[in-house]
Amino acid sequence: MKLSVLMPVYNECRWIEKVVFKVLDQRIKGIGSVELILVDDGSTDGTIEIVRKLAQQHKSQIVAVFHDKNQGKGAAIRTALAKMSGDLCIIQDADLEYDPIEYPLILEPMINGDADCVYGSRFVGTQAKRVLFFWHYVGNKFLTLLSNMFTNINLTDMETGYKAFRCDLIKTIPLRCQRFGFEPEITAKIARRKLRIYEVGISYRGRTYREGKKITWLDGFKAIFTIIRFWLIDDSSHPS
Repeated sequence: MKLSVLMPVYNECRWIEKVVFKVLDQRIKGIGSVELILVDDGSTDGTIEIVRKLAQQHKSQIVAVFHDKNQGKGAAIRTALAKMSGDLCIIQDADLEYDPIEYPLILEPMINGDADCVYGSRFVGTQAKRVLFFWHYVGNKFLTLLSNMFTNINLTDMETGYKAFRCDLIKTIPLRCQRFGFEPEITAKIARRKLRIYEVGISYRGRTYREGKKITWLDGFKAIFTIIRFWLIDDSSHPS
């Protein structure tokens, strides 16, 4: 099997090299090769030059794509999906909030043929979690509850950044959201498609805003409307 790692990148000059090297270092039972799709989403802090250098150094594994202007995480993921060539894919943020060393744990249900997609939950399991913002925790739990109410599934962490999919399935799902609305959108659509969803506990080394965190309370409000929108509208498959 081949794994495609989809990495949206925006102003991550401090972390990008570290996370790329960690991704490329992973050895996963059942995975024969790994490709990394780097999508720079209009960075302005020098990240573009680092991405170009990394792509040049690792031509056999890295595909680099550049957006002329910042469009958002959802848009970057759509670009990465169009470029991937793997059997399985996982979304990896361009920082170390989520640790690539846990790929085997996340991918195991799909490698074994039990799952179509796997979510890495920050709220279950015995792995270490950094203690951070109370109201972010409350917001995440509320959005997960609301999403579960509309989708009738029992996730513990809908907003997690670690989501993995069978490539042949996610390619058939149209994605509309430009920014962080990707998380509730893809959740609504895989639930409507009745895909086999698994969830595993992961570690989490969250960042403060001074350290580069980008999601805001406004994205939380938008997520509410996204959950309702894709409950009302069946947009889970491309027209045949």
